[in-house]
This record gives sequence, structure tokens and C-alpha cells, in this order.
Amino acid sequence: MPDDSDSARAERVDPYCLEEGEADRLLAGHPWRRFVAFGDSVAEGLGDPVPGYLDQPWADRLAATLQQHASGMAYRNMGRRNTRAALVRSTQLAKVLDFRPDLALVACGGYDTLVTGFDPERVGAELRAIVTALAESGCTVVTVSMIDGSRDPRMPASVRDRFGQRLRALSEETGRLARELDTIHIDLFEHPVAGEGGLLSADGRHANRRGHAIAAAEAIRAIGAYLDRTGVRNGVA
Repeated sequence: MPDDSDSARAERVDPYCLEEGEADRLLAGHPWRRFVAFGDSVAEGLGDPVPGYLDQPWADRLAATLQQHASGMAYRNMGRRNTRAALVRSTQLAKVLDFRPDLALVACGGYDTLVTGFDPERVGAELRAIVTALAESGCTVVTVSMIDGSRDPRMPASVRDRFGQRLRALSEETGRLARELDTIHIDLFEHPVAGEGGLLSADGRHANRRGHAIAAAEAIRAIGAYLDRTGVRNGVA
């Protein structure tokens, strides 16, 4: 989240980022003590630095903000780039469950959109299995629909339509599962910043650190809304 240093000067005035005191108001009294993020590169946090924004991945930013309201809160990030949803389930889920989280952020399916044979229903089945296993362990689950990077003006026209269709299909599948399985869902797909440009890293695939700052802000807002809706605060789950 923004601080008072020069490194976050642009972030402090970005209309999509957190306002001063907003995170404290939204996360005060949250009940979680063991937080894990896992999945593909979205969870891992790949992204280029941007002047005026903190050089920190969004999941790590979220963890740091949660830790400000839970002394000694444990956190691990198990995200790995180039990992399809099926491999997230087969190689990461058991380790996540061994960590015994009470809050878990799962971000997967993004890498699947980049490979031959993308099947949103198959990705959805893997995500369903992941979320169900976490929920059965008593963990609160956070899911995410990614910002539509295909709307960035720098995206080559030759790939924009196909990439955008795949991202939309993944977003719709993830959103449907989130509603059905009652996760905390961070819906970034239609975020207006996507069409403004300047959000992608040099690889043309991952959000830069401004994108991470915005994603962290929306994550905190989604969690705050969940806390308000459920009345789960002050260490009582």
C-alpha cells in the first residue's frame, strides 16, 4: 500500500489506488492468521517496475496490509509462473493445505489461456476442485478474474481478439464458480484502467506495478466488503 516515500508519489494520487486510511478502515479486525497465495504468475507477482509506484507484487502487498491488522500473521506465496491450472492442483494444493491457511488466494487459469487447447470448462473443473478442498479445510478462499489485458492499446491487433475472447471466457467461468462456491471474488476483468494503456509490462502479458497497485486495492476492497457482509471481524471467524 502507499507510503510517504518518494517511491509511491504517483500511487498516492492515482484515482484507482487506495485512499489514505482506506485499507485500515476496510481490514480492521479481520480474523485471519495464516494467509497463502498460490497459482501461476499472477499469484507469483511478475511485473515491471513503474516510477512512482511501490515495486511489490500485489499478493505480497495484500499480505503486508493484512499483517498490519494481525500481529504475527504467517504468509507464504507459492505461485509459480508457466503453471497450468491442473498443475496448480497437482503440485501446489497439498503444500498449501499442509500450511493450514485460514485465508487463501488462488489465481490460476491465466497461463492456460496462452497455450494450445485452452478449455475454460476444464480450467473451471480444476479451480472447483481447488476451492472445494480449501473450503472443506475451513479456509476462506479468494478468487480473481484478471484485468482484460487485450484492451491495452499496445496489444497487437493480430492477437487481441483471440486473447480477449479467452480472457473473457476464463473470467466468466471463474466468476460463475465464485458465486456458486461463495468465495471472496476480486473481479478485475472490466476495470476501466484496462483501456487506458500503460498497464502492461514489457512482455505484453503481465501487469506492471501500477496494475499490481490497482489489483491490491481492489483485493482489499473485496475483502472489506466480505467482512462487512458477514460481520466476521475482531478475531471471530
